[in-house]
This record gives sequence, structure tokens and C-alpha cells, in this order.
Amino acid sequence: MSGINQISKLLTNSALKSTVWYCRKHSQQIRLLSYVSKEYDEKNSPAPHFFNEKIQNLLLSLTRTDLQKVFQKRTVGSLEDPRFEFLTDKQLKEKLDEIRKVALKHLQFPPAVPVRTPKDKVFSRDPALKGYDTSKFVFTDISFGIKDNDRIIAVRDTDGTLQEADWKTRDRMNQVYFPKTHRQLKVPHLFNDSYFEDVLNNREYVFILDLACQQFEPDDPEYQRIASITYQHINDNNAFDKLRSTRHFGSMTFFLVWNKMIDNLLLDLIDSCYLNEASELIELYYSVHNIQVDNIGNIELIGDFLKNHSNKQAILELAFQATKDFLKKKEETVEGIRKAHGH
Repeated sequence: MSGINQISKLLTNSALKSTVWYCRKHSQQIRLLSYVSKEYDEKNSPAPHFFNEKIQNLLLSLTRTDLQKVFQKRTVGSLEDPRFEFLTDKQLKEKLDEIRKVALKHLQFPPAVPVRTPKDKVFSRDPALKGYDTSKFVFTDISFGIKDNDRIIAVRDTDGTLQEADWKTRDRMNQVYFPKTHRQLKVPHLFNDSYFEDVLNNREYVFILDLACQQFEPDDPEYQRIASITYQHINDNNAFDKLRSTRHFGSMTFFLVWNKMIDNLLLDLIDSCYLNEASELIELYYSVHNIQVDNIGNIELIGDFLKNHSNKQAILELAFQATKDFLKKKEETVEGIRKAHGH
């Protein structure tokens, strides 16, 4: 029955519940870091690194797939009724395997892509139309089967200029004619600077990032602003456990690696005795920044990073040595107990 209860709890907690948050102000002290590129440069773009299979596997390993947390109730979406089933041991095993596969889909990371470039193409200028009307006209191709980014949307200005619609107008018109679930026509006030800080200080990181994913596309400057500030707030407050086993942990980790800010996360892993994950984080860092090292073990890899690339070398070296001493004493204690029992 314990296995059945576990599945029932997972299925129940996978439902999402909508809430509204009201906040007041936001600090301007955090740097705005994003994947901005004036010209799309394959070499300097994060996308080829992010979508690399090796890097995706490292990010997934660092995320830690805790089924209870993956399927816990969220604060956005709709609530569904629970469903109960009686299963044999074989059916229980099959159901758990299915749930693990579903969990991987829930942990699909929001992609790291360059910020979108402005749209300013002018189709024509017709001075004869100047002053014809006091309002702009928006022309939208509403044909089915066209991607939102490829859809033709043009604006006729009051001076007679016919040009491509800017991204803000495009997003609004796409939402009008082809609405996406949970996306609002007007951007929620929650994302405004005057409301943002309270959400961060309450450490509602998953809520704000889930809402940002629903409201914006990954290349939207507003999404990257929200994600950047949230990731840095988590990093500054060492609140990494808030995102573990969620789809945002991998994206946050890649963001920290891309901006060479992994010291706090590395310290958290070392203090928690997750040296294997610490070496995976460094391997991820070296892969993204094309740093070549000899084929060495986990302990040596961590030592190499602390010596040559760390921004907090002294603190990390002390923590690393303390963890190694602790693990060594723990191993000696276990070995002593085994010998005392005749093993």
C-alpha cells in the first residue's frame, strides 16, 4: 500500500493551482546579465553549448530528480482531481517507470538563447497618407499553420510609413488571434520593478520563473531580465535548493556557468559532500569555456579549478579540505564498525 500511496500522492501533487501575487518594490543593485548579442554570432551564442547532449546530461544530473518535488503542487495553472488505482507489484514498477519518464519531460529546461534582435524593416513610405488618420493600423496574417515568429505583421504609422511590427506589437497580435494557454494579453504587474522585490525576498523563485515562462518567449528581453535577476538573487542568497528538482535548476546552472559565477554553487555542493556533483559542475564549466585539462579524477579536477579559475579560492579550499577530512573519517569509522562485526 505504501507504493500505491506514493503514486497517488505524486499524481495528486502534479496538479497546478493558480494564484495572484501583489508586491511593491524591486532592488536595482543586481546586474542585468543576459545572452545579448548585437549580431548573431554562432561562436559567442550560448545555444550551441546549451543544446549539446553532454551538457544537457550534466545539467540533468546536477538537477537531481526527486519525484516528490517534481510533481508537487505549483502556484500556477489549474487544479485537477486526484485519481486512485490498486496495483500489483509489477504494475507498480511499470507505473513508477512511466512517472520517471514524465518527470524528465517536466524537467525540460527553458533554453538559453540570445536576446531577440529588433524588427525595424520599412516596406514603404507614403507621404500622401500623412494625417489621414490619428491612429496606427495593424495588418496581421492570420493564416493557420504559420509559426508566430514567421507570421507577417505590419504597422501603418500616421505619417504613412508601412513597416514591420515591433516585438511588443507582434506578441500582442499573436496572443489576440492565436492565444496561448495561461498567457495574458497584458503583462502582469508582478514583473514590474515596483512589485518584484517582495517575491524575491519571499523566495518564491519557482513561482516567478514558471510565470515568466508562460508569459514570455525565451529570447524576449523581459524574460531574460526576470530570469537574470532571479538567478542572481538565488546565487547571492545561496538558495539553490529552492530550484533543485525543477526545470529551472539546469537553466540557472548554465547561466551561472556562462557568466563565470559558479563559486557559490560549488561551495554549496562541497559543503554538502556532493563531490561528484562538484566535479560535474566543473566539467560543465570547462566544456562551456573550452578549457582543456588532462584526464584526471574528481578530486584532482576540483583542485585544478580552485587553483586556476576560482573567484573565492581561499574559502573554497578550506571547505574542500574540511569535506575531504570528514569523508575520510567517516570511511574510517565505517571500516572500524565492519571489522568490529567480523566483516
